Amino acid sequence: MLINELPVKVRYQETDMMGVVYHANYLIWFEMGRTALIEDLGFHYHQIEKQGVVSPVVDAQASYKQPVRYGDDVAVKTWVKDYDGLRITYGYEVVHGDGRLAVEGETKHVIVKKDSFRPVSIRRSFPEWHEAYLKAMES
Repeated sequence: MLINELPVKVRYQETDMMGVVYHANYLIWFEMGRTALIEDLGFHYHQIEKQGVVSPVVDAQASYKQPVRYGDDVAVKTWVKDYDGLRITYGYEVVHGDGRLAVEGETKHVIVKKDSFRPVSIRRSFPEWHEAYLKAMES
């Protein structure tokens, strides 16, 4: 399976009063990882959106295992966890430099028409993207 590993150095403004990364910032990191993975597959969101579609999050989940603090170096690992031609589930892990798991999660997405938010079949409308997702899960 293809896994993108995106390094992140925690910035002060990403932490809360307890000195740990504020929980919602992990969703931003997930998005950064997802965007990087899609680029690894040979695509760019802005080019896809020019075709009149967007990819909203329909579900998000995160489990917090270990705190991440200001100044820490972590990596966001992202992969295609599940794909059925219409829905995509991305998996994520945020890991410390020593390999300790800090956060794990997933987001589920669909591709929809930008003007109507009607679902679009990736398999039929974007066959090259469809094939890239299938290969990403296999490799």
